Amino acid sequence: MDENQLLERFVSSEVVYPGVIIRLEHWQVELPNGDKALREVAVHPGASAVVALDQEGNVLLVRQHRIAVGRLTLEIPAGKKDGPEEDPLVTARRELSEETGCTAENWRELTVLETTPGFCNERIHIYLATGLSAGASHPDEDEFVSLTRMPLKEAVRRVMTGDFRDAKTCIGLMMADYIVKNEMG
Repeated sequence: MDENQLLERFVSSEVVYPGVIIRLEHWQVELPNGDKALREVAVHPGASAVVALDQEGNVLLVRQHRIAVGRLTLEIPAGKKDGPEEDPLVTARRELSEETGCTAENWRELTVLETTPGFCNERIHIYLATGLSAGASHPDEDEFVSLTRMPLKEAVRRVMTGDFRDAKTCIGLMMADYIVKNEMG
């Protein structure tokens, strides 16, 4: 099938809810067969996440309570961009510093994750950061986190056993592990 036979065409949008983190919009689209349809889209400014790898092969993870899923999670440091125009590397550097107190000498973009493309346009830029230098963390005033260091090998094992369920963390750890084994090791 020709890809053009799959494409929807954006017609118009209406803001349904102007939230703080996401904005909910109704989009009118034209389907490939000419019919019209409604799409409900959560509009997000985007985010960045960091697999921070120290000299000993440990990754820095942040433990925090995620009320939406009702549990404590271990995640790679991450946060939303201050606006859609902010450079995702600037976001990544800021979030690493805020949540862990670290800065990094070397940065490499691993991927851009489209978290839930069925209804949300959020894109998370995932980076590998090495050459870490320690400092004092300074999380946002409504952010309560605890820093954990874990061998990358152990973190990957926990991805494979289903302990880690956060997509950005799973993808970032697996990609970092691949790079360490195939390019750095």
